[in-house]
Amino acid sequence: MQISARGDYAVRAALSLAATYPSLMSTQAIASEQDMPRKFLEAILADLRRAGLVRAQRGAEGGYTLARPPRDVTIGAILRAVEGPLAGVRGLRPEETRYDGAAEHLPGLWVAVRAAVRQVVDEVSLAEALNGRLPAHVRKLTTQPDAWEPR
Repeated sequence: MQISARGDYAVRAALSLAATYPSLMSTQAIASEQDMPRKFLEAILADLRRAGLVRAQRGAEGGYTLARPPRDVTIGAILRAVEGPLAGVRGLRPEETRYDGAAEHLPGLWVAVRAAVRQVVDEVSLAEALNGRLPAHVRKLTTQPDAWEPR
């Protein structure tokens, strides 16, 4: 799975909003705190607003806040809002792939890959990521011998 800059920035911005929830935070404050381009951040926040994950308030005292408590927003929801489906194969959802011959059973593997990603990003809330209290099954993945090794 590849997390684009857009996905990374979206999760980081959401974590900033989670840290100040339910208070409002300006785009300038988020951009400064997370060292990201403000214009790019504005587009990301617009995607999150359209997805119902953040609320915007206009005016001098305006800004953004999460639409729900941080414990009720998952990392997966944030990623989907800005990136679309979590796993795709040549623009198709894994269950839509079809192959003949030796690759006939490959769709099952692609579905398993998506399920594995979901078991992490859909089961970690902003509150858990913010506090570093990841679910046990996610923490366990980080302790595997090769988890931190590049391949």
